[in-house]
Amino acid sequence: MGLRKVKQQVYELLLLDDEKKAVEELLKISPAKSINPLFSFIQNSDEAIKWRAVRAMGQVVAQIALENLESARVVMRRLMWSLNDESGGIGWGAPEAMGEIMAQDKRLYDEYYKILLSYLDEDGNFLEYEPLRKGAIWAVERLSSPALLFSSS
Repeated sequence: MGLRKVKQQVYELLLLDDEKKAVEELLKISPAKSINPLFSFIQNSDEAIKWRAVRAMGQVVAQIALENLESARVVMRRLMWSLNDESGGIGWGAPEAMGEIMAQDKRLYDEYYKILLSYLDEDGNFLEYEPLRKGAIWAVERLSSPALLFSSS
């Protein structure tokens, strides 16, 4: 299946009302193939698509981590890179995706939580652009929830 067709299929799945079914179908595509389209959709200006992509990315990367933890780390590093000034991008949706991924996999939480916190620390990797910082705040709040249950680890 070509990249354009995979991206269209991922988009159509993100439009489904049943997010659980959408993720099941995404995992059938293969996490390795669906991750790149999800990267683009976490940046979508349509808030519904963005948040569905963020939640789906969390579950897809958790599945990747079960099979190959280093591949999941690569996704986390890509998200971190997108927040770096040197990347040439802005990193829309990256903090939220990082938080959702960490909410789904305790090993990734243990490895990356302090980095996420550093985005809110003026002596750390502080995100000066307020909309990105709001995303990091959301991610920290997501991970601070008493109801947080890691789906994998």
